[in-house]
Amino acid sequence: MSEVKPLGTIGSVVEVADGYARNYLLPRGLAAEASKGSLSLLEQQRKAKARRDAEAVANAEALGKQLDGLHISVAARAGGNGRLFGAVTNGDVAAVIARDIGVEIDRHKIEVPEGIKSLGSYPVEIKLGKNVTAKATVKVVAATN
Repeated sequence: MSEVKPLGTIGSVVEVADGYARNYLLPRGLAAEASKGSLSLLEQQRKAKARRDAEAVANAEALGKQLDGLHISVAARAGGNGRLFGAVTNGDVAAVIARDIGVEIDRHKIEVPEGIKSLGSYPVEIKLGKNVTAKATVKVVAATN
């Protein structure tokens, strides 16, 4: 089953003409007949999805508490004036978090200010879920070779 734009979303029960259902929706797998069994199966799937969503939010909130206020130190090559050779990216921050804390975070969930290109401290935001974010501080220090 899938969403059919003018009719409704997945899981909604709608009434359609017999011919439309028999000739278009059912053969293409876009809909199923609303029998007692299929409705109870749909309800079970909704409850399971709600449980998974609640568990994901709880995990994101727990991770957010762990990461909120975190101070991360990133070593990068820099010139004498404090400018970096390159930039510190969200991928670099994700790698340091994985190395230091042991938590793998997708680099796309980390918002770094537009190209960190000099030494200093910078705020970053880590988006862990729909309404769950953690704020951390990245301190860029000169790498010693």
